[in-house]
Amino acid sequence: MHKKESRNNWIIINIIIFISLIFFFRNVVAPSIEPKEVPYSQLIEAIEEQNVAEASIGESKINWKQKDSEQAMVTTRIPGIDESELVAKLRESGAEFSGVISSNLWSTFLVWILPTIIFGLIWFFIIRRMGSGQQQFLSFGKSGAKLYNKGSVKINFSDVAGVDEAIAELKEIVDFLRNPSKYKALGGRIPRGVLLTGPPGTGKTLLSRATAGEAGVPFYSMSGSQFVEMFVGLGAARVRDLFNQAKKNAPCIVFIDEIDTVGRARGGVVMGGLQEQEQTLNQLLTEMDGFDPSKGVIIMAATNRPDMLDPALLRPGRFDRQIVLDKPDMKGREEILKVHAKEVKLIHNINLHTIAARTPGFAGAELANLINEAALLAARQGKQAVEMSDLEEAIDRVMIGLERKSRALSDEEKNTVAHHEMGHALVALLLPHVDPLHRVSVIPRGTAALGMTQQLPLQDRYLYTEEELEDKIAVLLGGRAAEELFCGQVSTGAQNDLYLATQIARHMICDFGMSKKLGPLALSDYGDLFQSGYRNPFQGKQYSEETARDIDEEIHAVVIKNYKRAQALLEANREFLETITKELKERESMDGIELRRKLEEAKAAKLMPPESTDTLF
Repeated sequence: MHKKESRNNWIIINIIIFISLIFFFRNVVAPSIEPKEVPYSQLIEAIEEQNVAEASIGESKINWKQKDSEQAMVTTRIPGIDESELVAKLRESGAEFSGVISSNLWSTFLVWILPTIIFGLIWFFIIRRMGSGQQQFLSFGKSGAKLYNKGSVKINFSDVAGVDEAIAELKEIVDFLRNPSKYKALGGRIPRGVLLTGPPGTGKTLLSRATAGEAGVPFYSMSGSQFVEMFVGLGAARVRDLFNQAKKNAPCIVFIDEIDTVGRARGGVVMGGLQEQEQTLNQLLTEMDGFDPSKGVIIMAATNRPDMLDPALLRPGRFDRQIVLDKPDMKGREEILKVHAKEVKLIHNINLHTIAARTPGFAGAELANLINEAALLAARQGKQAVEMSDLEEAIDRVMIGLERKSRALSDEEKNTVAHHEMGHALVALLLPHVDPLHRVSVIPRGTAALGMTQQLPLQDRYLYTEEELEDKIAVLLGGRAAEELFCGQVSTGAQNDLYLATQIARHMICDFGMSKKLGPLALSDYGDLFQSGYRNPFQGKQYSEETARDIDEEIHAVVIKNYKRAQALLEANREFLETITKELKERESMDGIELRRKLEEAKAAKLMPPESTDTLF
């Protein structure tokens, strides 16, 4: 019945379009091709003015053209009138004339037949390009979800790394899809929906496809933005169609990516597109309540903004289970690198653990891009396999930017940059609670970095003590301290260092309660929580102006204290710093292990220990 109605609708649409085309040509195109009907008197006047180029005299019509126009004219003859004088005047005017009227078939062909043929061909090719034109044209309410049939999803859990806890949660879903009778026998109910949350690039879409591949069931994939269109009611119709398809192909998995597009929290003024979005969300809530999970339809969704979702979408009975995919730790990053490294030819002594240690905060997608960049670098240099240097260079390209040796620095600028970077490095070597130094470079990169000092974390850190945070601030300020001590002036190169140092100090005072004067108070200007975890941006400060003044003084004290610590360390090791800075300017890059060895050779034990700097203030 549905197909018959669609066919009838398609015929009606074609008839309407065809009639519209005929109307267009009859009223727009045809008047410029068909002869213009003019009175007999106008023809006589044109002949007398010798403005007739040619004429064809027939039994009832006279077809003629003016000399200054391409428009064809036609005049009806007057019965019973002798037109010998007309012929004489035509002869006198020099016009060409005959007694045979040319056939009107050509104009008929141009006006009616040719346009019909042309538009018929165009319409035919449009339908062919659309592919099954009837269904495409009349399928506004179709979901548009991409279907991966059973067995077509080749990804499984072995292709996903760094998210072991999430995989363990999803194995239960897979087991239910494979053996639903085991759960039904105990009266258990599988979760209706699974919400995957986490930062971009952590593998939410990949994990959902791996779940379908592991279970061996059909997989429907659709983006939340595909539901909402400009037509009212279209999103709700697509939601209904998606769930109807899923029920027919159960057991299966339905995956909605970026669900915050359609599942945003309701409230406020309902207008235009927001009204359509709320209708779509209401339909989604209804459908999730209406289907029977025992049929084997699992709804999975992904978002990196769970705080924006409507609370009704997250209640038990809809998205019962929420799985967080956070950025991987060091072990997880190493496992992810191993997965992506399978597709790349590496030399045998590649140390992926070092690469994982150098990439804290990288998500799975960023690690995949890192491996690909290293492969491109190796291929560009004509290597047979990817080496460790290629991976190191790829990290620098991704994190900082392209190496720009073409950017020429003056001798004075290069001297300032070298002292700045070596100031960071030496403070990092001397303080006990900082990550080990990895490399120092004065090669410009990206748009702003004129040099860099890299540290290599030994492990992922989740807690920091007050001493560790103060040492971080001292390392950040070591560059500016070196400029002031050894160059006699400071430059703009420490802008980012000052910002980061100030932010750490602000967190210490306002968030972590590390101020003896203010005590264990939370003084951040976040405001109160409201609705679904949002913070009120209009909420003012929750403390007095006197407290704000104390906060500023405490932040200033922390920064200045550690700036003086960095100055003291560099002043105590002035001779060693000048020596290695000169070497850095010549070589442009030095390894952290080498610098530590040089420090030991210089009898660093005789230098001022970090602990003694506290007694200076």
